[in-house]
Amino acid sequence: MSWVETGKIAIPEIQRPFVWNSTKVRDLIDSLYRGYPVGYLISWQSDAVKLRDGSNSSAKQILIDGQQRVTALTAALSGQEIVNKDYKKVRIRIAFNPLTERFDTYTPVMRNDPSWIPDVAVLMSPAAGFTVLNEYMAANPEVDQAHVMQALTRLIEIKNKQVGIIDLESSLDIETVTEIFIRINSKGVVLNTADFAMSKIASYGEYGSQLRKFIDYFCHLAVAPHFYETIKKNDPEFASTDYFKHIAWLKDDSSDLYDPDYRDLIRVIGLKEFGRGRIDAVVSYLSGRDFETKKLDEALALESYQRLERGLYDVTRKHDFTQFVMIISSAGFIDASMLTSKNALNFAYALYLKLREDKSISFGEVQRVVRRWFVMSMLTGRHSGSFEAQFEQDMRRVREVGAAAYLRSIEESELSDGFWNSGLPSALTTSSSRSPYFKAFLAAQVKSSAKGFLSRHITVQNMLDGAGDIHHIFPKDYLDKQGVKDRSEKNQIANYVLTETSINISVGNKAPADYMALITEQIATKSLKIGELDDIVGLNASLKQNAIPESIFSVHAADYDAFLAERRTLMAQVIRDYYEAL
Repeated sequence: MSWVETGKIAIPEIQRPFVWNSTKVRDLIDSLYRGYPVGYLISWQSDAVKLRDGSNSSAKQILIDGQQRVTALTAALSGQEIVNKDYKKVRIRIAFNPLTERFDTYTPVMRNDPSWIPDVAVLMSPAAGFTVLNEYMAANPEVDQAHVMQALTRLIEIKNKQVGIIDLESSLDIETVTEIFIRINSKGVVLNTADFAMSKIASYGEYGSQLRKFIDYFCHLAVAPHFYETIKKNDPEFASTDYFKHIAWLKDDSSDLYDPDYRDLIRVIGLKEFGRGRIDAVVSYLSGRDFETKKLDEALALESYQRLERGLYDVTRKHDFTQFVMIISSAGFIDASMLTSKNALNFAYALYLKLREDKSISFGEVQRVVRRWFVMSMLTGRHSGSFEAQFEQDMRRVREVGAAAYLRSIEESELSDGFWNSGLPSALTTSSSRSPYFKAFLAAQVKSSAKGFLSRHITVQNMLDGAGDIHHIFPKDYLDKQGVKDRSEKNQIANYVLTETSINISVGNKAPADYMALITEQIATKSLKIGELDDIVGLNASLKQNAIPESIFSVHAADYDAFLAERRTLMAQVIRDYYEAL
């Protein structure tokens, strides 16, 4: 702890931010209290490594493994604020109950419970220990004082616990140390190949360090535009670079339709620049691997970093990024909740960037192909599961035969009449509102400016913006009273429509035949009881736009299964018409 306070321990650029939650901090303190092993720290001393503050690491012990544990100790025992994975300064307080010898994350409820010491950090100061003990005894006069004294003494002695340190040879190069870091940390907060790539990027001196920040800051600004001022304040060196100027537009960006994280960015660049779907292949390029000779070449490594930089500029360029987002939203996918596959978005963006490089293709054709490809991949689940090999195959075929021709061949094989007439209706037999088929149906409604079910003015798009409910055509309470108890059966998406909240309330638990009789009466009398529909033309349009069978005027619980089958066919037809018009 004294090494932390004096700055002897340093956190290198290849380390990730503090990602533990307060529960893991609590468990670490509990392990120390009980004398359990907490693992070794691994450190390394080298002048060649750049630290987070931009300085060199001379005469400092660099933590290769143990940042999370040391940061947790600093937060819990020294009372210091830490910067979490969202770049926010937070204070983690761990409470202790001497009676039960139990640790827990502090909550305001504990403030009124005298059996808890709300913050163990106050006990770590030699002068404060006796004061806390006396105050605790005064607040809990009936407790076993000897037991409390023993527990608090044991807690205070945590600061004298020994923690093992493995010190790596200072002669080791950064490549070897980075490899050790990846292998060791894969057993903690699990690292993936994208983390490996980020470590590899950061290991390439100042150039790599800045590229890593380029990626990190873009992804964070995409989610939190206000972070722009934090970067300017906390990292003036990066704020003076062209990279920062290139992504400054995000400070005014309000869209959250596509907010890629660092894994997404590396995947898009891997596809666009290297034609590779696997991130570890990108790491091999950055290592200078010659895929023909299988040897490493420093000149190839530099060239790969330059390609990475070029790809970063392309992926983060305001014009192309915002144009791509508009293409996706023009397909009816206007809200992030409608997107069920990030990988479908990633590939579509890489495809967009590749097509934009081909000056023989008009921008209108680029938009058409990308829009259609994205919806196709959503409907077919093309980029789910083991998607990396599919990524590479698709990008290779796009290069060989052209995107439009390749897309047509996929449509002929996977979106045939059999898919639309049989496969899709069958796939709609699900109760998941996250189903890509239900999202595609909503996108089709947005694209056609469809009104909500039984609405005269309010569109599906209005309701996706927060003004409506998912309504059950056969209300759940009605089905329950009619003996339909299975939740998944009641919640089939063929029983879903988007409806204004007021209409949903007016329908209540009535059978479809009963509330449609009220609508028919409403049209005849012009006396509004459910919504605002008061003419037959509007009613027919509402039924068609929401894929509602005409049998709705007469159906009751006994007709439920047949109604759902009929509606699934109509929903599939709506999606087909929508797709073919893209």
